[in-house]
Amino acid sequence: MTGVYSNRIAVLIPCYNEEAAISAVVENFRHALPSAIIYVYDNNSTDRTIDVAKIAGAVVRREPLQGKGHVVRRMFADVEADIYVLVDGDDTYDAASAPVLIEQLLAERLDMVNAARVTKIEAAYRPGHRFGNVLLTTMVARIFGDRIHDMLSGYRVFSRRFVKSFPALSSGFEIETELTVHALELNMPVAEIKTPYKDRPAGSVSKLRTFHDGFRILITILKLIKQERPMAFFSVLFAILSLGSLVIIWPVMLTFFQTGLVPRLPTAVLAMGMMLLAFLSLGCGLILETVTRGRQEMKRLRYLDFPALPCPHKQA
Repeated sequence: MTGVYSNRIAVLIPCYNEEAAISAVVENFRHALPSAIIYVYDNNSTDRTIDVAKIAGAVVRREPLQGKGHVVRRMFADVEADIYVLVDGDDTYDAASAPVLIEQLLAERLDMVNAARVTKIEAAYRPGHRFGNVLLTTMVARIFGDRIHDMLSGYRVFSRRFVKSFPALSSGFEIETELTVHALELNMPVAEIKTPYKDRPAGSVSKLRTFHDGFRILITILKLIKQERPMAFFSVLFAILSLGSLVIIWPVMLTFFQTGLVPRLPTAVLAMGMMLLAFLSLGCGLILETVTRGRQEMKRLRYLDFPALPCPHKQA
């Protein structure tokens, strides 16, 4: 990164049992960003992560509530800076790319720059994780906008206004999804840069459980759709319930037109109940759409309470 920036930079590293990797992460980011303060937030590690991070020169703090989402929420609340670099503590992300990410954040006055992972090492980015990331990212892109292509990346750079306006409601690995949706929902200026991604060092084990955490992320996406796009969510319920009602009632209606009788009264009652639920869902969607609009306006105003990043100031 050419020049010296007057902005305060904080590197935020959430950690859980990363004794084998944390020293390299701290040292690499200190070399890449000499002026930054490096924070390691330990999440109840049972190994020597804390001791190793302190020896490496990081500011070490603890978050007792288990889960990456809890750690990110605590970091965002505690740390004061102008630019925040969030990165996992497993030494899989490229610290040398940090200046490039920050350069773009400042040059274009963005609120988030996402580091999209690029690797040919299968062990570093397993096919199951890759497929799940593509699937979940595609779902979010279809609903909230196609501007981020590696939604589950653990390496991002943020402005202060993003960090201090982010509600951080998630508790686990679904925090990356929430970060992405927050930016897309408020139409923040964001960018994505491809960065190298490598395998974990020997002795470091992934904490991500493919199916368990993938399911939690999927549930989080559905919840966010319901919260942020209620009309679309409840319209789908309306379509499913009304179509089901018509399918069930059709044979009963045929019999009625032929004989004038309704021999399957329970089926008719069920169909009527489903249709009522369908229109109730549609009504809920209309009401919640208005509520969501007001909530989004309040979130936007809160976001605008914080000034945008100034244009970069460089010194020779």
